[in-house]
Amino acid sequence: MDALDLARWQFGITTVYHFLFVPLTIGLAPMVAVMQTAWFRTGDERWLRLTKFFGKLFLINFAMGVVTGIVQEFQFGMNWNAYSRFVGDVFGAPLAMEGLAAFFIESTFLGLWIFGWDRLPKAVHLATIWMVAFGVVLSAYFILAANSFMQHPVGVRFNPETGRAELESIWAVLTNSTTLAAFPHTVTASLVTAGTFVAGIAGWWMVRAGAGARTGSGAVAGAGAASAGGGTAALYRPAFRLALLTLVVGGVGVAVSGDIQAKLMFEQQPMKMAAAEALCATEKGAGFSVLAIGDVGEQCEVRTLSVPGLTAWLATGDADATIKGVEDLQREYQELYQGDGESINFRPLLATTYWNFRLMIGFGAFSALLALLGLWFTRRGRTPTDPRFGLLALACIPAPFLANATGWIFTEMGRQPWAVAPNPAGPVDVRMLVADGVSGVPSWTVVVSLVAFTVLYGVLAVVWYGLLRRYAAEGAPEVPGGELEDDDTEHPLTFAY
Repeated sequence: MDALDLARWQFGITTVYHFLFVPLTIGLAPMVAVMQTAWFRTGDERWLRLTKFFGKLFLINFAMGVVTGIVQEFQFGMNWNAYSRFVGDVFGAPLAMEGLAAFFIESTFLGLWIFGWDRLPKAVHLATIWMVAFGVVLSAYFILAANSFMQHPVGVRFNPETGRAELESIWAVLTNSTTLAAFPHTVTASLVTAGTFVAGIAGWWMVRAGAGARTGSGAVAGAGAASAGGGTAALYRPAFRLALLTLVVGGVGVAVSGDIQAKLMFEQQPMKMAAAEALCATEKGAGFSVLAIGDVGEQCEVRTLSVPGLTAWLATGDADATIKGVEDLQREYQELYQGDGESINFRPLLATTYWNFRLMIGFGAFSALLALLGLWFTRRGRTPTDPRFGLLALACIPAPFLANATGWIFTEMGRQPWAVAPNPAGPVDVRMLVADGVSGVPSWTVVVSLVAFTVLYGVLAVVWYGLLRRYAAEGAPEVPGGELEDDDTEHPLTFAY
């Protein structure tokens, strides 16, 4: 493998790994803030315990996200310096804003929240966690603005003397239509991720405690379950119901924003969306492919089991609309972007694009299933006691993480072979092939860093999972009288509270 392929593998691996932590951070921050707000307004000790319980899990995840995120930016100057040199003036602006504004907000107020439990007035302390929630969402916006420029370049001019793209309007970059569509989709998907995470853990504790109370087994094992089983079930039931509400809101948001984003992508990146449907030839009233039969590869020789007219309707709102196919778009792109003597394949990897699009939707369905079953089993004050439901709740936790990962793989791989996709409607033709963005480094240097990162990230994954499992299994801490018990003060640096 040459340096280009290795650099792509490294960026793909580190990005997908980093994005395991990002959606949970974005979604869990406001959920913890809501829990603390409920305690602040009602004085109910259960909400304080839940705030500290899920707040600790949030901190573990946040720390992992920071550590793995730093690596992402270094790669632009190392493996992709040609890309950085070409678009650094534009691409670097929102990234700088994310670091100087959003991340400083997150880190500053998170520190105040961690160490301010007994030092700040309750209202001020509550405000700090809401500022953290604001910071993580703001951070997501700036990152998406940078990524959206790669999908749909705006606010830029090309300097022929330097051969570089230069920023013309930061406002245009920040209000890019692609950003405005991707941002709500990412945030609502993060709410689904956090909702599933909280519902899975709280649901397992609730079922375990409820079953114990039903059988008269008394207290449930675990540091946070010193009360009888029924009391423990009552502790986790509000968190479970909050998670279900988050799942419903997030799920509706994902569906609506996903539809808007798909319609926009049919306009801006028709090749990506044609590949997502394995639509080889231009078709009137194109159907939505449920299953592909044949070679979903470069030759695009495939037959699909499809729902007639659905893709055309999703793309344009008209079931009889004509949707361009991969082969016709390839010829069109060759005429527009291929120089004399060149032979460029503008098709993305069809199998990767096609199947990741479906895996994204399929994994998302598990969260919807958990929400429906959870609402049913907890209706009218009920508490589920069937152990199978507790196991199902835990089993659903990985699903939204996998949906997020496959969604980003689809988004980025579907843009290939472009690092910066062309914007034919833009005033300036700014585009770049991935092959033109890689650094001129020898392959062995990328191999060394790729192996090192893969091993390091494997170790970090074990640590992350171990910490989450350990503290989730301990349960919510005891806080008699609305304060930490004396024993906890002996370990003040266990995640700082």
